[in-house]
Amino acid sequence: MRALFWLLVLAASAVGLALAARYNDGYVLLVLPPWRAELSLNFFLLLAAVGFIVLYLLARAVNHTLALPRAVAEFRQRRKHEKAEAALRDAWRLLQEGRYGHAVKSAEKAWVGHPAPGIVALAGWKAAHALRDPQRETEWAARIHAFDAEGMSSARLMTEAEFALDGRRFDDARAALAKLAEKEGRHIAALRLALRAEQGLGNWREVARLAHQLEKHKALTPEQAAPLRRRAVREALRALNTDPVGLMRYWRELEDADRAEPALALETARALMAAGDCREAQRVIDDALEEHWDATLLLAYAECASGEAGNAIGRIAQAEKWLAQRPRDGALLLTLGRLCRQQQLWGKARSYLEASLAIDVTRAAHVELAQLLEQLEESALATRHYRAAALLN
Repeated sequence: MRALFWLLVLAASAVGLALAARYNDGYVLLVLPPWRAELSLNFFLLLAAVGFIVLYLLARAVNHTLALPRAVAEFRQRRKHEKAEAALRDAWRLLQEGRYGHAVKSAEKAWVGHPAPGIVALAGWKAAHALRDPQRETEWAARIHAFDAEGMSSARLMTEAEFALDGRRFDDARAALAKLAEKEGRHIAALRLALRAEQGLGNWREVARLAHQLEKHKALTPEQAAPLRRRAVREALRALNTDPVGLMRYWRELEDADRAEPALALETARALMAAGDCREAQRVIDDALEEHWDATLLLAYAECASGEAGNAIGRIAQAEKWLAQRPRDGALLLTLGRLCRQQQLWGKARSYLEASLAIDVTRAAHVELAQLLEQLEESALATRHYRAAALLN
């Protein structure tokens, strides 16, 4: 439609020019003594138009001829860049495919003419590391290091941390991530690497903090973060098992959900008992049992030695309060029997242990009652309970 429109315009213009030329009687007189020439105005205008076009085309031809060397150089440079771009794409593709030797070769081709050599160096470095070629890896590392000022420093530091973790050089990984944090802070990918580095170094307090932070940013699901955090807290508590003051300080710094975890509370309580601080161990167990009733944690309630330091009387009173709420809890009755036996309350101990066996027949209850009966010089009955315990799996 547009072509038809311009064709009509051109035809109308031609008709108009033809009519104008028909009624134009003007002429042009050119004088150059001793010559003179007389031309019609229409012919002169036609010659002028043709001459302009010829001169324009001639000027363009001369300009193109003079610019030809530069155009050829630009063409060659453009072709070189295109080949380098294709080689870089091949390098990254081959790297993801696991064809590391071919990836290194493609990176070498791209390195010659690529306008962004830092990206090429990163691809070559990763491929050389995956190929386990120390010499090439060192060469590519030196190449990418030269482009830190061009925005490659963060990528280099992240890659350094990854490679250090692969080689179990956890201190080097931490150092690289610390430099990255100084420049840009820590994003999620850096936090993941930091978590691995701190796990390798055994810095469990930091592992617990990083796991919580990653869960907060939804980089870890609660199901993924919970075992990590539990293990980290457990290892941190083990490191403090000879320092009851430091252990309790760290325990109070934990979140409520961690302090309510029965396994962690049990480990903390036993560490405090081993250090001779049964009062704090009792508090830890009391707080945990308020949140989660757990038989294993309850049985640890009677593990502390008797005496004033163990505060056994206070523990018996607390356990009896629980018994009023849970009268048919076999583990609670067993715990009360052990506590009463520690305080030489033989009658109460025997009644609690027999009640425990009546509700839940366990090896621990049989053994505890047998030992009590031996103290009461009822050897025949004690032997019967020992045999019953031996028959239980």
